[in-house]
Amino acid sequence: MYPAPMAIHDLTTAGLRPGSLQAQPRPGLTVLPQMRLAYRRVHEVTGLARRFLAVLTAAATERGPVLWIRPDWDREGLNPDGIAAHINPARLLTVHVRRAQDLLWCTEEALRSGAAALVVAELPEPPALTPVRRLHLAAEQGSAREGATLGLLVTPGTGGAAGVESRWSLAPRHRGGRAAWELTRLRDRTAPPAAWTLRRGPSRDTPWITDATPGPG
Repeated sequence: MYPAPMAIHDLTTAGLRPGSLQAQPRPGLTVLPQMRLAYRRVHEVTGLARRFLAVLTAAATERGPVLWIRPDWDREGLNPDGIAAHINPARLLTVHVRRAQDLLWCTEEALRSGAAALVVAELPEPPALTPVRRLHLAAEQGSAREGATLGLLVTPGTGGAAGVESRWSLAPRHRGGRAAWELTRLRDRTAPPAAWTLRRGPSRDTPWITDATPGPG
């Protein structure tokens, strides 16, 4: 005989009503009013202002340090004076990697350690699916050890890392002497593509404002 099917009322005994099952939002890091990154996962930022967006992400973390991994041959490093208005440069620990094949290895080991709230990796090109899956697993292991952590891949061009939790782009749109940027959510497992105009807010309590703009493409 086949076993009897589970009755619908079994769900109600667990405190759930029929039809109430739905995906719960994951804990995450709120970077900007419209940008939230899930913990224990790896995300991607791209665009002309991608490093600035990575700095804003680092500034949003509440525990330090932030580990910033970058290729040794790239001379366009962060300017401490330029980022001091957003984050204390002393919180950023920069790792210069001499070989391209070691960039992802260093990122994976850093995430697995859980020692940093955020691990930023500047990459010369978007990684393939298998390395990204390994980074996701490392972020989960690191979070289990030390607390919530996440990885951020900084890629050139339009990005395109396979399997990332979300992909964001930031590009300057300064006009009339006023600083502004276009923030675009290119991909997210839980939300559709969208775009906003990012500008500075009126106070320290409201440092950034995002205004809706037509979505990409």
